Amino acid sequence: MASTNGIVVRSARTEERDQILRLSEICFGMRVGPADIEYGPRVFPTERALVAVDGDRIVGHTNDHTMTVTVPGGGTVRACGVTSVVVAPTHRRRGILRALYTEQHRRTEAEGVPLTIFTASEGTIYGRFGYGPTVVEVDFTVRGRAAEFRPSTPDPGGVQVVSLDEAKTVLPEIYDRWRRLVPGAQVRPEARWQQRVFADSIQTEDGAPQFFLTHPDGYAILRRAWSDEGNTATVRELRAVTPEAHIALWRVLLNLDLVKKVVASTSDNDPLPHLVTDPRLVHVTARHDALWARIMDVPAALTARTYQRDLDLVLAVDDPFRDAGGNFALRIRDGLAECEPTDRSPDLELGIDVLSSLYFGAYRARTFAAANRIQAKDTAELRAFDEAFTSDRDAELGWFF
Repeated sequence: MASTNGIVVRSARTEERDQILRLSEICFGMRVGPADIEYGPRVFPTERALVAVDGDRIVGHTNDHTMTVTVPGGGTVRACGVTSVVVAPTHRRRGILRALYTEQHRRTEAEGVPLTIFTASEGTIYGRFGYGPTVVEVDFTVRGRAAEFRPSTPDPGGVQVVSLDEAKTVLPEIYDRWRRLVPGAQVRPEARWQQRVFADSIQTEDGAPQFFLTHPDGYAILRRAWSDEGNTATVRELRAVTPEAHIALWRVLLNLDLVKKVVASTSDNDPLPHLVTDPRLVHVTARHDALWARIMDVPAALTARTYQRDLDLVLAVDDPFRDAGGNFALRIRDGLAECEPTDRSPDLELGIDVLSSLYFGAYRARTFAAANRIQAKDTAELRAFDEAFTSDRDAELGWFF
C-alpha cells in the first residue's frame, strides 16, 4: 500500500496473528491470554488490521471496528474505533505511526465514516493527527457504610442480586436503553458481553468474585476482594437509565456488609456526592480522559447531533493531518444544525482537535478560548458557541476498546 524509509504498510494476514500478538505484548507490557486471543478477532477482525513490515518482520500495527456511537440529543453517528496502535521499540522515529495513520484515515474517509475514536494510552501523541480528548472519567472511593444518605434522598428500592444466567438475560437490554441516552456510549458487540463481561464472572481476577445487581432501569457489576486493609468492593460498571435507578443502586452498594471501601468510576457531574450527608466521603482519586476523537467530516459530524441554543457563525477549522478543515457556515435553529463549506470570513478559529473535544459536550469552548486554542472575534459569539455545544447528559464511554 505505502512505503516509508523501507517500511511497507499493508493489510494484515491471518497467519500473522502470532507476530502481531508478540508485538502488542512488548509494546503494552502484558501477556495476551487465551481468552484475549479468542476475543480480539471477533470484535476486531485481522482482515481489518494494518501492519508496517520491515522485511519479514511486523514492526507496527493498527486495527479498527466501525461502531455506532450516541451523540447529544440521542441520535447516533458511525465512528471508526481504532485499537492496538503499536510501533516496535526497535523502530522508533521512522515515521511508522504516521504512515499507519495515513492509510488508516484514508480508508476511513473512503468508507464515509464521519468520526474516528480510540482510548489512548498516552496523551502527547495524537494531537498532531487532529485528535482531542472528548470524554472525561472520574475515579473515586467511598468509605463504605460511613456514607449516610441525606433525609431528602429517596429510597426507590427495586434492586435485586441476580445470578450470572439472569444477568445475561437482562443486562444487554438495560445497557442498550442507557447507551441510547448517553453521548459517547457505543453499541456493545455480543462478543464483548460474552467474553469480557460475563466470562469474567468465571475467570476471576485474583480470586475476587463478581456479582450483579439489577434494577428495572439499571444495573451494577462489582467485585469484592479482601486485603490487609479490609474488604473492597470495586464497581466495574454501573449503568442507570433513570435517576431513581442510580439512587437505588448506590443505596445498596454503600450498605454492603463488611465493605470498608467502595471504588468506582463515573462522569464529571455524577450526583452521588450530593445524595449523602458528607460529600467529602466521595473522594475523587483521579480525573482523566476516557475517549479521544477526531472529526473526519465536519458537516456530517456536526449535523448528526443536537444543540442547546440557536447559532449562526462561520468556523475556521484547522486540520494539520488530513483535508477535513476549512471554513464552515454553522447555522443552528431549534437544536438542529446545518453546516456547509463557505468562503465567508470566520467568526471563530479552532483546530479540528478542539472541535472534536467539544463534540460530545464534555469539554467547554470557553475553557479552550482561555487557553488560546479558540480565537473569537466577539465574546458574545464565543458565549453562544460555548452554550450551544453543551449537553443535557454527561458523556460517558460505553465500553473500553
